[in-house]
Amino acid sequence: MTRSFQYKLSYRCSMLITMLLTFLVPPPFPPPLSGRSFRDQIALFWKEKKAAGCPSVFWFISSFTFQVPCFFLWIMSIRRMSLDHHPGFDSGGFLWLQDLTGYPHGVLGPIFPLIIAGLHFTNVQVSFQKSSLQHVPGSLGLLTKIYRIYLQLLTLPILIATFNVPQGCLVYWLTNGSLSLIQLLCLRNPNVLEFLGLPIKKNPVVAPTNKEKGSSGVADICILTKQGEISANSLSPAELVVYSVKVLTDGRRDTAIRLLRLALEKDPDHARALLIMGQTLLQNKQFAEAAESLESAISKLLVAGHPTEVGKIDLLILSSQWAGIANIRQGKMEEGLLHLERIAQLEEPVDPKIKAHYYDGLFMLASALLNVDRKAESLKYLQMCAAYDPAYNTYFEFLETDSTDFASDLASSRRDF
Repeated sequence: MTRSFQYKLSYRCSMLITMLLTFLVPPPFPPPLSGRSFRDQIALFWKEKKAAGCPSVFWFISSFTFQVPCFFLWIMSIRRMSLDHHPGFDSGGFLWLQDLTGYPHGVLGPIFPLIIAGLHFTNVQVSFQKSSLQHVPGSLGLLTKIYRIYLQLLTLPILIATFNVPQGCLVYWLTNGSLSLIQLLCLRNPNVLEFLGLPIKKNPVVAPTNKEKGSSGVADICILTKQGEISANSLSPAELVVYSVKVLTDGRRDTAIRLLRLALEKDPDHARALLIMGQTLLQNKQFAEAAESLESAISKLLVAGHPTEVGKIDLLILSSQWAGIANIRQGKMEEGLLHLERIAQLEEPVDPKIKAHYYDGLFMLASALLNVDRKAESLKYLQMCAAYDPAYNTYFEFLETDSTDFASDLASSRRDF
């Protein structure tokens, strides 16, 4: 039952990793230029982590530090009993291993060492075969692949070690490896998982890779998962938005745009899809198209008046920010200011994440006002930002030097999806 308990907890942690990748749970460290303190960010992360039902990461360390010493304790204990010729060890074996105190020798000697090394390699293969971590993009996925290769290479040292321990140790080692493999195979069976009351991993639970076929149509995009290919057309608008974000993390903007277009075909009022589409087009320097998409998102959010839901308020702030930037980049300063001033008309949000976006918007407004020589108003909003986060104090020098466009670096570096 120890492995089944570990399976249940590791499943919950895999769900947390998936939620982090899809931005449903905030990262433990504050994003660059977010204006949020580490304390506030870690508090928000632990709150969402607790809501996801994920155990502490220290549980895995404690599990490892308990199991590995126990394994070596048994191996060393049996080795000592064999070397000390404990009663029964010289004739208590089976088949050709009657003498458990001796070392592998003769024609049949390599059989157990080879089986043990093979069991280790098989256990590694089975363990990682359906692991969601190896499909994760970025450093986490790379570390998982390196760890898998390390465990595979460990097969050779294990093979060498098995020729240098008494045969009594081989019997225990073989039993341990065999039972581990049986447990792993059983926990892959949905019927066994259901009987034990364990969660069954459904598709999709990991960040997938994407496969594009010959045609340039959206219908030809397929999501590669452990169970096979899933057509993009079979996904809901919300799922398409989530996958587009994952594709963007790999730098494939064109594929992300096609997924977002499909999401908007299915739901033209999907404000989040319009926002991410506008941000992506802005990165591609398609300023007119970006402004159109972002302004469409704003109109959808304001169709029934100013939104009161927390999520929609955040979308309105972000859409107004980037719509302002998209218009300013086209030289439409007045239109850009209208969007940025909309943020200033909102009340200060309570949620730390949305509050950070709110003050980012005020900072952009201060920059735009400085560009049109409205220094007094620019100073007012910059002082509000500095009161929220002293890091904004560094920008007061731009007011003194008449520098313009000090929000351009922020606009080009932020990636708030």
